[in-house]
Amino acid sequence: MTAPVTDLFQFDDLLSPAQRAVRDRVRAYMEGVVRPAINEYWERGEIALDLALGLRDLQIAGGTMRGHGAAGLDCVSDGLVKYEICRVDGSISTLFGVHSGLAMGSIGMLGSAEQKERWLPAMARMERLGAFALTEPERGSDAAHVQTTARRVGSHYVLNGQKRWIGNGTIADLIIVWARDESGRFGGFVMEDPRQLPGFTATAMEGKIAKRAVHQAEITLEDVHVPAANRLAECNSFRDLTAVLANTRAGVAWEAVGLAAGCYEIALQYACEREQFGKRIAAFQLIQAKLVEMAADLAQAQLLVWRLAKLMEADAATPGQLSLAKQTCAVKARRAAALAREILGGNGILIDNHVARLFTDVEATYTYEGTNEINLLIAGREITGIGAFV
Repeated sequence: MTAPVTDLFQFDDLLSPAQRAVRDRVRAYMEGVVRPAINEYWERGEIALDLALGLRDLQIAGGTMRGHGAAGLDCVSDGLVKYEICRVDGSISTLFGVHSGLAMGSIGMLGSAEQKERWLPAMARMERLGAFALTEPERGSDAAHVQTTARRVGSHYVLNGQKRWIGNGTIADLIIVWARDESGRFGGFVMEDPRQLPGFTATAMEGKIAKRAVHQAEITLEDVHVPAANRLAECNSFRDLTAVLANTRAGVAWEAVGLAAGCYEIALQYACEREQFGKRIAAFQLIQAKLVEMAADLAQAQLLVWRLAKLMEADAATPGQLSLAKQTCAVKARRAAALAREILGGNGILIDNHVARLFTDVEATYTYEGTNEINLLIAGREITGIGAFV
């Protein structure tokens, strides 16, 4: 029997030696350290913080950001980081992505020079973890109309409101809270050491079936004082924030492709080893059909995110392209997880075989950074020139 083919269209050939080196560094850590240990955290619903912090030695935090100790990666390498992390585990991917992409990205793109120097070096070393508090109980897709308020009182802003689904919210050393001031102006307010601030409470959400090895928080702000100097200097409207969200949306597209790759590789190996009726199940037509569908979807998604990265490097990626990439890759990842679960049969619902964990994690990936519907409509607006939502 020849070796199973995991790279049907030679995606690896599109990568430079430097990009492969980044990929291999992350893959070695995720395969050697995270995969053997992650299931226990997931089953207990416990943050795999020690596993995530091991990424600090790889010098990948900050992604494409340059200076202040950030990784300074090209867009393809940054995507491969997300791909390789999510190929093994979605929880670690979320914990790292919130810190490196959303929190560091907000400061790097919207902070003043002094703010960047004050916060980013320690974040790049992952000595201080970040969180990003935008979503609210009544504001999910409609995030531009947050209800959290920031009232100026002397040298401080006083924050009041609620946030929900805030990754790293219970453990972060810095939380960027998005709110509107008395004039209605949108802004980001960096809370340092939030658990020490009077009026701040963060409670881990319970009952999740996905991303169980990272916590999302429900946050309540009751007259929480934040220094005025902690308001991100270059953010004056929600539109300013969309540049950060565009980068992270592309990152989630890469995460989805990594998740699809993880499911495909597990299913392919299993099918080539598992025997029923006197032969390997990979010899059955229905199993081969599923594997071919997964391989085709994976190849298409890999080529899509690679092309998107090239457009981003040229500063030519549009909102519609970013949304369509995330939506398309998330759909393909969801299908890959379902087919992998089918191929593994009953063994597919045991987390020891990893597919069950990825199968549930893909449900979160399918929804965050813009739901399937919202991303479709953003792409639809770009294609037709007609907005189908407010």
